[in-house]
Amino acid sequence: MSETYYRAAPPRQVLPEPDPQLRFLGILTPAAAVALLVALAMMAGLAVNAANNWGLGSSAALTLCIFIAAVWLWVFSKVEDTYVALGAAVALVITGTLPTESLFAALGEDTIWLLMAAFVIASAVASTGLAARGAAFVLTGARSARQLAHLACLGLVVTAFAIPATSGRAALVLPIFLSLRNALKDRPAVVKMLAVLFPTVILLSAVSSFLGAGAHLITSQVLESAGYAGFDFASWLLLGLPLALVASFLATELVVRLFTSTEDRTRPLRVGLDTLQQGSPTPVTGPLGLDEQRSLLLLGAVVTLWCTEPIHGLDPAVVALIGALVVSSPSYGSVRLGAALKKVPWSMLLFMAATLALGSSLVTSGAADWLAQSLLGPVEFLGAAKPYVFMVAVVLISTAAHLVIQSRSARSAVLIPIVVASAAPMGVDPMAAAFASTAAAGFCHTLTSSAKPVAIFASTDGTANYEPADLLRLSAWLAPLSAAVVLLFSFVVWPVLGLPLFPSR
Repeated sequence: MSETYYRAAPPRQVLPEPDPQLRFLGILTPAAAVALLVALAMMAGLAVNAANNWGLGSSAALTLCIFIAAVWLWVFSKVEDTYVALGAAVALVITGTLPTESLFAALGEDTIWLLMAAFVIASAVASTGLAARGAAFVLTGARSARQLAHLACLGLVVTAFAIPATSGRAALVLPIFLSLRNALKDRPAVVKMLAVLFPTVILLSAVSSFLGAGAHLITSQVLESAGYAGFDFASWLLLGLPLALVASFLATELVVRLFTSTEDRTRPLRVGLDTLQQGSPTPVTGPLGLDEQRSLLLLGAVVTLWCTEPIHGLDPAVVALIGALVVSSPSYGSVRLGAALKKVPWSMLLFMAATLALGSSLVTSGAADWLAQSLLGPVEFLGAAKPYVFMVAVVLISTAAHLVIQSRSARSAVLIPIVVASAAPMGVDPMAAAFASTAAAGFCHTLTSSAKPVAIFASTDGTANYEPADLLRLSAWLAPLSAAVVLLFSFVVWPVLGLPLFPSR
């Protein structure tokens, strides 16, 4: 008996829409693409000739051309930041300005391993529900909108030591905000205040931890490439935590005053445990669970080992790897290693590796020195005032840089090589200038697209929590306040803590 198989006609294939970040590439015909490449090659050749006339070597000139092209794409195109950074790094290798082994070695830097392992630890901590329990412990003591805001600020600062990225911290505390929004739906002004407050503090408090943002690790690596000591977890904590606390609590008070009325601030308020329990799949009261106890103990041990590196000598990346192995161990851990690794933002790590290679190439090729002299040369004529003018310029430019370069790590990759190269001739310690620039670049609150935490809290569940005009209103006050605080710390506080601005004085 024969069998007849009927095969339905295949459905019409619908090609997926191209990624909007790459859609602009489709407008080029092959001939136009070749013409563009030829034009770029001619421009590079002209740049090399001109640079030689200005005393700049061909390697530095090519590095500078590629660097400018990367910055242009970061600023004016929608191409993914990681794609641009990898393309720039490959271009450096093809042109011979960056050794191939240097590009691949960047992915093996201890900072990359440190972040990868830290994300595994963070995944385990987040899965236990410690964040919701901590929120219940802190926020239930609030009796007014102002108290709620400042207690939330304190809790958000603490999260900088548990989650190694601002977007990860935003995702961690978003359920807590949603619970508060639901409980306070009859007080819309307080809800808007909290919606603005959460990303504001998350971004400003990131400077408290060496792992608070990838930009911090890039800054340290660029300094090391230039021959300076760089930073470790303990030194960054000593300098960054005081700034994070001052900036965060000042910003909190500013947000409270801008977005709530006197009646909102004086009217009694109470956050119940049941409110926070609604947004948490794990208990927020009662004794700590076994996984919570283990995660809390491990997190405390890892942070302690990071802070005491000069005593025991263990590299922070090794400490993080040990912690990652413990939290994913079959008998002790609260997360499987494979599942945790899937949550690691590999795109960000690749971006960091590529920008590290780009920043190091700028420094080692001499392009950063030439660029610093070209841009900041006129400051030399200010005499005794030049270090002060230089520092004010660095902080103001770093504060405003988010308007053109949205990625925090990209801003450091662009600014720090120039700052490091120009600081010493201006009479300023390069490490102090680099730290101030990185801290100032943490302000990125003006637009919804300026930072991921701002975008995350702008709208949730189809509901707008605040408008773009609210961000502009906040930034009009917070930008000068943030810059002033960083300058105050640069001139007064950090020298007392061991980071002098003028080492020769």
